[in-house]
Amino acid sequence: MIKFMLKSFILCSVLLFGVLIGMQQANQGMIKMKGYNDPDFQGAFQVDSEKTGEFDASILGNEVTSQDLQQKQEQLEQIEAFNFFSHIGKQFANIVSHGISTLVDLFAQWINGFLE
Repeated sequence: MIKFMLKSFILCSVLLFGVLIGMQQANQGMIKMKGYNDPDFQGAFQVDSEKTGEFDASILGNEVTSQDLQQKQEQLEQIEAFNFFSHIGKQFANIVSHGISTLVDLFAQWINGFLE
């Protein structure tokens, strides 16, 4: 299970990285097609360093700061949404799991009684 999750995470990371590279290539293609460098066109992902040693990052023209990320994390922690379908799914999974384990136990007892 851990191998599967690791492979899935690596695959998703590679695909996300590929999408960002594709956006950058499309941007460069637009600049080449236009024939001159327009300052309104921005790259898909830009990182600029300042003299103070701090970095400014932007994805698709939207500035990303650590404060934004902290605010989003606090927002997610405050939202304690109850997902009805998730709850029903968990109950169904527990019922199925308990039922299968009961059937396996009964089958094992039947085989054990048959062999004795």
